[in-house]
Amino acid sequence: MADEAEIFSQLKQAVMEGDEDVAVAAAQAAVAAGVDPQRAIIEGLAAGMAEMGRLYEREECYVPELLVSSEALYAGLGVLRPLVIASGKAEKKGVAVIGVVQGDIHDIGKNLVKMMLEVNGIEVHDLGRDVDMERFITATQETQADLLCLSALMTTTMIAIKDYMPAFKTQLPGVKIMVGGAPLNQQLADEWGADGYGENAVEAARVAVRLLETK
Repeated sequence: MADEAEIFSQLKQAVMEGDEDVAVAAAQAAVAAGVDPQRAIIEGLAAGMAEMGRLYEREECYVPELLVSSEALYAGLGVLRPLVIASGKAEKKGVAVIGVVQGDIHDIGKNLVKMMLEVNGIEVHDLGRDVDMERFITATQETQADLLCLSALMTTTMIAIKDYMPAFKTQLPGVKIMVGGAPLNQQLADEWGADGYGENAVEAARVAVRLLETK
């Protein structure tokens, strides 16, 4: 019987290779071996997707590879997530609204962050791309979200985040606000009053969990 480390490696590799069948088989092997399904998700499937995100940022893989990897990720989740829920370990860490700001249609990074938030137990409401800034406010209020995640990939669109930060703070009291995207950095996030910044999808998920734990 395969040990945990081998199963985690198989899950990670299945996602990186975009092989749904292997992802399902490895997930089933994890179940048969009595591996904690939550650990299998985080240390196997999510680790594979995180690595693909890093490769994408270094331009060592491209959008088609990311898409097939995400399909493999969700195939494995289909086996493991119900077991996490049944075990009672699927305590929802919080609710997040995520989207790409108005005028910006680049959403690969946002999609990676969404996946990483979901596998970390956060309920995500995805508004998509080119989202009107007022829509972020209404959606956050409607879903009673704890976290608002704003993505901008162009210097011309990221200014909307700065301009709307006072409105977010006023109309969404108690909501943590995260920002991310290529032209942004920790310094700008701090200057604009954001609660968190994610340099990449893995870091964004880590920061999001920390912010939700401190609410």
